[in-house]
This record gives sequence, C-alpha cells and structure tokens, in this order.
Amino acid sequence: MMKWICFSLLVLASAHAAELRVGSATVSITPDRPVALAGQFGTRVSQSVEAPVEAAVVALESVDGGKVVEQAVFISCDLVAVHQSVLAQFREHLKPLIPELDVRKVIVSATHTHTAPVTSEIMEETLITYPIPKEGVMPPAEYTAFMIERLSQAVVQAWKKRAPGGVSWTLGFAQIGENRRSVFADGHAQMYAKTADARFRHLEAGADAGVETLFFWDANQKLQAVAVNIACPAQEVESRSTLNADFWHDAREQLKAKLNLPALTLLGWCSAAGDQSPHPQYRKDAEARMLKLRGLTRQQELGRRLCNAVADTLDAAKADIRTDVPLAHRVEDLQLPPRVIMEREYEEAKRNVAQYSVVEKPDNRVTTMLRLEKGIIERFEHQKDLPPYAMELHVLRLGDVALTTNTFELYLDWGVQMKARSPAQQTFVLQLTNGCGMYLPTALAIQGGSYSGLPHVNKVGPEAGQILVDSAVRAMQEFFPTAAAK
Repeated sequence: MMKWICFSLLVLASAHAAELRVGSATVSITPDRPVALAGQFGTRVSQSVEAPVEAAVVALESVDGGKVVEQAVFISCDLVAVHQSVLAQFREHLKPLIPELDVRKVIVSATHTHTAPVTSEIMEETLITYPIPKEGVMPPAEYTAFMIERLSQAVVQAWKKRAPGGVSWTLGFAQIGENRRSVFADGHAQMYAKTADARFRHLEAGADAGVETLFFWDANQKLQAVAVNIACPAQEVESRSTLNADFWHDAREQLKAKLNLPALTLLGWCSAAGDQSPHPQYRKDAEARMLKLRGLTRQQELGRRLCNAVADTLDAAKADIRTDVPLAHRVEDLQLPPRVIMEREYEEAKRNVAQYSVVEKPDNRVTTMLRLEKGIIERFEHQKDLPPYAMELHVLRLGDVALTTNTFELYLDWGVQMKARSPAQQTFVLQLTNGCGMYLPTALAIQGGSYSGLPHVNKVGPEAGQILVDSAVRAMQEFFPTAAAK
C-alpha cells in the first residue's frame, strides 16, 4: 500500500504540464548480406530485399524551469519480436553513449513482420530453433551486433536533435486486421480455416479498425514524426524468403509522398492483436477483385488504407498542437502466473510425443514440435513449482493520452479492456514491446484450442491477462486522478 501512496505523490508532482522537447530519427536495419528470416518454424534464407527493414525513433523529454522532469524514447523496429537478450545487449551498448538517459525509459517495439532477420539462432522465449547455414549467410549474432549499433546511432541522433516541439493525437479508421480464428458447430476453433464450410459458425472475437496516431511537431509546427497504433501485425507477406517490412513500408512511403515530407519518421505500433491478421477470412473474392481493379498488391492496399487514415486526420491534428503537456512514465516489473496446463492438453502431448518419436528422418519442424510437446508434459508434471513470468510494464501519460506496453502477442479483447477502462481521453496499447512473451489468449481461445490458444505458445494464460490489464489500468488511473474519479 505504501508503494502506491508514494507513487501517487510522485505522479502528482511530475505529471503537470511542462515544455515538451522532441527529437526523431530513422535508420535502416537492413543487412547487406543474406540472413535467416524469423517467423516460421523452418529456416528461410533471404534471397533479396523487397522492402527494406527500418527502425524509427522518437525521443521525448519534458522540461520545467530548465530542469528535466521526465524522459521517454520510443523505437519501432521492423522485426518479428524484440527478444529480452537483445534488449539487454542494446541497453548496455546505449548506456555510455547517453549517460543522462535512463535506459529503462527506452521502449523498443516490433511490428511483427515475419520477413525480417533472425536475431538469435535459439529464440529463447519460443524455444524455436533456426539452423543457420555455415556459409553465405550472416550469422544471427553478427546481425544483432550490426542492428544494435544502428539502433544506438539512431537514438543518439534523435536525442541530440531534441528541441522544443509539440504533440497532437487523433483517431481515424481503416480495416487492416480481422480475427483469424474460426469457430465451428462443435465448438472447436481453427486458425485460417475455410469459412465456406457448412460447419462454420462465427469468428471467435471481433476486430478493431481504429488508427490511433500521435503527431510530433517542431517549434515551427512542421511535422517531423508520427506514431501509428493499429490492432494488426505486419504479416501480409509472412511466408516469403525475402526481406520485407510488410505493409508498414508501403504506409510510410505513401505517407511521405502524400505529405511531401521525405524525411518523415513513422513509428509502426502493433496494438493488442494476438488473434488478428491482415489476411481476409471472408469476402476474399470481393477483396481480390478490388485489388485487381486498383492495380495494387494486398500489401500496397493495406499501406494505402493506413496512409489515407492518417492523412485524413492531419488537419484535426494541426488544429490542436500541444507544446506544454504532462509527460509521466512509469516502469514496473510484473510477476505473472504461468499458464495452467490442463489434463486434456497433457494427454494430447503424450500422444503427440509418441507419434513424433517414431519419425525416421525428422526435419526441423518435427524436432521442434517434439521438444515443445515434451515441454508441455514437463510443465504439467511440475506446474506447482513453475516460476512466474517476469514482464516489464510501461505506462505513460502524454497530454490527454495514455500509453501502455506489454511483451505478448496479446489477444484483442485484453486491449479492448484496457481502452474501455482507461480514464484517459485516448489510449494506445503497444504489444511485442521490450520482450517476447508469446501469445496471451483469452479463456475462450483456450477452450477452442488451435494454434495461439495452445500451451506450446503460451507462457501465461487468462489469469495473467487480467493481472496485466488491472495493473495497466491502475497506473493509468494514478496518472489521470481527476478523470478516474468521475
């Protein structure tokens, strides 16, 4: 209780309006050699670069009477995830470069493109391994060192450029993602199922077409950066063997051209979207016809929708630029209970182990699945002794906006809870941030089964989801005490 009283006093002391200083930068994190690509069970080696992978940075600082009140650095990376080991290496590398910056206030998010480089041969959070060819491919450790150096350069550039500026926020709409889990007459769910099946009943949950945008301006009210939050991962071209930033590349290039701002920095933020996808689940023929009529690929079309949704709110953003705003930033280490393995999942894992164990020449996928199934058996037999999952939670106030982060592929309904209960005027949810906690499903998804609702890819379950939501909302209420009291 004392911790919360002390935090409340701190918030009241620091969350008042102060001069906002803004700096931004964009950097390529595209390697100049072939790399293994993350996002699938098997190893893919990049054959070419279709759309360069980049990182975008916005550095914020609030200053009152010449004294620094608060800091935050946002980084958006065209990666499948930001693994905790990579985050730790990056922060250690960055620390001596900007001694006055608290590296715990650096927030690194992934767009979740499945056509970006592998950063670790063993993906420690997922247990998926990528056997890397010994020749002709840039090793993951070498790529990670290259990426960390580029990210650090961009943060230093953005930090040095910070100067008095302003911020505004808007809400637009575009259909980008939809629920990818179909539910059938017998109650089971399936990802990417054939919805033309007579047994199909409904999609498991809804979708969120909101395009929530932060605009960052310099002292002359020239736009220098935008951060766009949508409930959809960048997975349109997920199975290719090429480097590709997916639809965020098209969105940023089209927006730069539309606004005639070639140096514009665009941060792509994925909101709670663990059960969402840019792939249509129905109306597929109608969507394909419209793409043909427009002469666009699906990737270009998604970029067009995002570009138009952001540009449509630009005049509204210009009309309400704030230069003196509250900036408050809280970092909390949550200890979340591990996912409970049910008896039926345990029995199924034993059957699967027996099946995979007799495969004469197992490929990498079979080997991976066998390891995952054995992990389920071990977790079930020792689940009373399993340690909690440690997650770094960030909650910020920027003007009338609240922002909160999590490490998961967080199901949409958890994000909806946060936004519905938030006392802020507008709330941004950033998933796959400062870690990779795998999928955090709802109870309904666990009941339905299928990929993303199975324990193999769940470190935590619905109990942890509710703790995460309640913790984020409680911190938001501390930042917005007047609104929370209404």
